[in-house]
Amino acid sequence: MEMVVWSRRSTGKTTKIKRRYKMGLGLTNRLKSIVLVIVAAAILSSCSFVENEGLMQVHFIDVGQGDSTLIMSPDGKTMLIDAGDNSAGDVVANYLKKRGVSTIDILVGTHPDADHIGGLDTIIDSFEIVDFYMPRKSHTTNTFLDVLNAAKRNGLKVKEAKAGVDFKLGSEVKGKFLNPRSTYSDDNNLWSAVARLEYSDKSFLFMGDAEVQNELEILGAGENIDSDLIKLGHHGSSTSSSEEFIKAVSPDVAVISAKLKNSYGHPHKETLELLKAQSILIYRTDEQGSIAFYCDGKKIWADKKQGTYNYYGEGK
Repeated sequence: MEMVVWSRRSTGKTTKIKRRYKMGLGLTNRLKSIVLVIVAAAILSSCSFVENEGLMQVHFIDVGQGDSTLIMSPDGKTMLIDAGDNSAGDVVANYLKKRGVSTIDILVGTHPDADHIGGLDTIIDSFEIVDFYMPRKSHTTNTFLDVLNAAKRNGLKVKEAKAGVDFKLGSEVKGKFLNPRSTYSDDNNLWSAVARLEYSDKSFLFMGDAEVQNELEILGAGENIDSDLIKLGHHGSSTSSSEEFIKAVSPDVAVISAKLKNSYGHPHKETLELLKAQSILIYRTDEQGSIAFYCDGKKIWADKKQGTYNYYGEGK
C-alpha cells in the first residue's frame, strides 16, 4: 500500500512524502494471506474512525467522459458537483450510499451539458437535497428538462450559481462561486459554475468546463484563486487551463476527469506538457479510476499514487 502526502514549503514548492508498507519477505504464503486479511480488516475498521477525526474529503468519481465530485466536510456535511451523463446517475448514487451519504447539503450542476448534469435527476430522486445551484443558462435537451422536472417533483428550488455567491459547507469549509461573471453566448461551457473552497490552510478549485475566456475574466476581477488542488476545466482540454491562469492558481496537484482514450483526445497534449513543465502532480480518472483526497487543514493526501503525463490521443 502506498500513500502520497504533500504540503507546501515556505518556498511554495511541494514536499512529497511517500510511505510504503511491505509484507515481510520471510513469511510463508499461508501466513502472508492471514496477515493480509488482518491488515485489511484493520484498515477498513480504521476508515470510519479517520473519517470522523476532522478530515475534509474530496472524491473524484470515475464516470467516464464526464464529471462528478463529492466533497465531505470535517463535520459531515456533503456537496456534490455534477453527476456524469445519463448512464452515470446510479454509479454516483451508489458511490455516495456506500459512504453513508443520505443528504446532500449542496448540489451543483455546473452547466447544462449532459456529461455533467445527466445523472442529476437520479441524484435528486435518491437523496434529500438541501440547496441546489445551477447557473442561469437554459437548454432544450431532454437531459436538462429531466433535471428541472426532478427538482420540481421534489419541491426543490434552483438557486443561481454565479460569481460572488458565498456558501458554507458545515462550520469549517467556506466556498465561493467565481463564475459565471456575465451573460454569454449559447456556449454552455462559458456558463460553467466555478467554485473555490477553503478549509483551514488548504484550498480547492473546481473549474467545471470553464474556458480560457472565463479564466481571463476571473484573473481580471482580482479573485483569490491560489489553490493547493485544482480540478482542471473541460477534462484537460487545451481550450482551458491557460498558462497564465495555472501559474496564478499555483496548484500542487491537478485532477482530470475523463474517459481513457476518449474521442475528444482529453486530456490534450498541450495541457499535459504545461503541467509537467510546472512540476504539478497529476491525478486522472482515465488512468486511476475514482480518486479520494483527504485534508486535515494542514496537508492533503491521496489514496492512490499520482498518474502520468501520458497523452493517449483520440479514441473511438
